[in-house]
Amino acid sequence: MAMWITQLFNGLSVSSILLLIALGLSVTFGLMGVINMAHGEFIMIGSYAAYLTQNAFKELLPGRMFDAYFPVALAASFLVAFAIGYLLELLLIRHLYGRPLDSLLATWGVGLVLQQIARSIFGAPNVAVNSPSWLNGGLHVMDGIDLPYKRLFILALVAVCLAAMYLYINRSHSGRRMRAVMQNREMAACLGISTRRVDGMTFAIGSGIAGIAGCALTLIGPIGPNIGTYYIVDAFMVVVLGGVGKLIGTVLGALGIGVFNTMFEWWSTASLGKVFVFLCIVAFLQWKPKGLFAVRTRQLD
Repeated sequence: MAMWITQLFNGLSVSSILLLIALGLSVTFGLMGVINMAHGEFIMIGSYAAYLTQNAFKELLPGRMFDAYFPVALAASFLVAFAIGYLLELLLIRHLYGRPLDSLLATWGVGLVLQQIARSIFGAPNVAVNSPSWLNGGLHVMDGIDLPYKRLFILALVAVCLAAMYLYINRSHSGRRMRAVMQNREMAACLGISTRRVDGMTFAIGSGIAGIAGCALTLIGPIGPNIGTYYIVDAFMVVVLGGVGKLIGTVLGALGIGVFNTMFEWWSTASLGKVFVFLCIVAFLQWKPKGLFAVRTRQLD
């Protein structure tokens, strides 16, 4: 029983990380139709923003205040990734709408540039981010089962981000404009909605969420210029499996991939586990090509 509970918790932990990474990617791809290959680099930007915040607290503030750096790092990661994402959409992405191959190649090139900038500033070797003391240790559930506080914090962070995105999309004026543009861009423009502004804010919010994911990844291990490339493929699989632009689909897709990947790796090896998950996704998409949930629009009807 202890082994099963541990594996289930590991699967939920992996799912939460994939969900946080894929959350912004799902909304961006669903609204704008842009395959953003630089999404992983926004994860890297969030990670290094947390690293710089940690160093600033160490050098400028008393040692007793170091444990307060992580909430500040979360906000800094979001804001920095948000600003860079908005600039990227303003200067490049908005000129490539309706040209998916061009946007794919352009964002892939942007990702390479951002990686090289990170290597020039921080160096190629990985760097470590020290977690605050209140995240050390774990919750003792029963004999043989200790749930790390870091993983529990990531689960809570993902729940907060998911709730905030749901409220933003379904309860705010900006979110209603976003859904209107997603369902029928031409009609939304005729009704006076600035689709350019909606696109810019959506891309920036998706980039900001990726920055938060990068900050959360600093709790798991060291970070480096290539940290985003380790997760970007799985994030795209989550988006495709769940259905483009649907939060509930992204949640279920991340949950399924994370849990099944953990279970397959437990029964076999890490490499075979990923192969089995990929084969399951391919078989499922043969049955439902649009994923678990598809966006209904008048254009599709």
